[in-house]
Amino acid sequence: MIRMEFVNIYGAPPPDLVEVSATAMQFSPLVPGAADLAALPEASLESLAMLAPPGTLERRYALAQALRRLAPGAPFMALAPKDKGGARIAGDLTALGCPYLETARRHHRLCVAKGGGDPAAIATLIEEGGPRFLQNLGLWSQPGVFSWDRIDPGSAALLHHLPALSGAGADFGCGIGALARDVLRSSSVVSLALLDIDRRAIDMAKRNIVDPRARFQWADVLKADTLAGLDFVVMNPPFHEGGVENQALGQSFIRRAAASLRTGGVCWLTANRHLPYEAILKPLFRHASVVAETNGYKIFQARK
Repeated sequence: MIRMEFVNIYGAPPPDLVEVSATAMQFSPLVPGAADLAALPEASLESLAMLAPPGTLERRYALAQALRRLAPGAPFMALAPKDKGGARIAGDLTALGCPYLETARRHHRLCVAKGGGDPAAIATLIEEGGPRFLQNLGLWSQPGVFSWDRIDPGSAALLHHLPALSGAGADFGCGIGALARDVLRSSSVVSLALLDIDRRAIDMAKRNIVDPRARFQWADVLKADTLAGLDFVVMNPPFHEGGVENQALGQSFIRRAAASLRTGGVCWLTANRHLPYEAILKPLFRHASVVAETNGYKIFQARK
């Protein structure tokens, strides 16, 4: 096992498994303001500890980028819960031509390695997990982004019922821009703020939305710069965090929408049918109603 303090991290490795410097540089695309591994010069990192992503293409891409950016022989630790990709890290490193030592601790698999590997294999997995244009959607996307290769059914339901909007608005948790693309078809929309916690989503949205009325912000919606006086908000609020259902997360999005709207402004949102959002909408909005129920989803219109 590596006994050292890592000065670079990807994600949030458990502190009881990995010693991390208090000033460690973060590289996760899900941490607003973090650096981008892909933007670093090759062989420039002196060490890296990575909480590997659970998705196959995303995980292999992240591991390959790490090996390309680490200096030869630089310490590298990749770990994940056994049931969230941890059991596959060893096979991924083998495919990348990177020797490793594997151990198991606290329901995690940990692989300790060093910078290096098969350059051809590294290049292949970076290409497989990188941005791509999806012909069926007419949109750019990347593995790891929410619903990266299809329109999420909840968003699809909202798109079917969303009217032409007007004024200044925001798309909370914009993803790759599927909702925003539809919203901006209305010439009455004067501006649209697109916010998402995933840097990759914002990068793809910038490719997909080439419109001077759009502005993009890589940020946690709940901590972003204050938005106020908006005419409308559209959103498909998340209700999972770390793979576990968290209804409070979606409820917080609703509160943020209410705080961002002017009096008379409207929020359009989609939600799984089982989510009890009526209770949080009622005290925050003058009028809130379910305008449609379809395929397990509810479409809400809420006017402040």
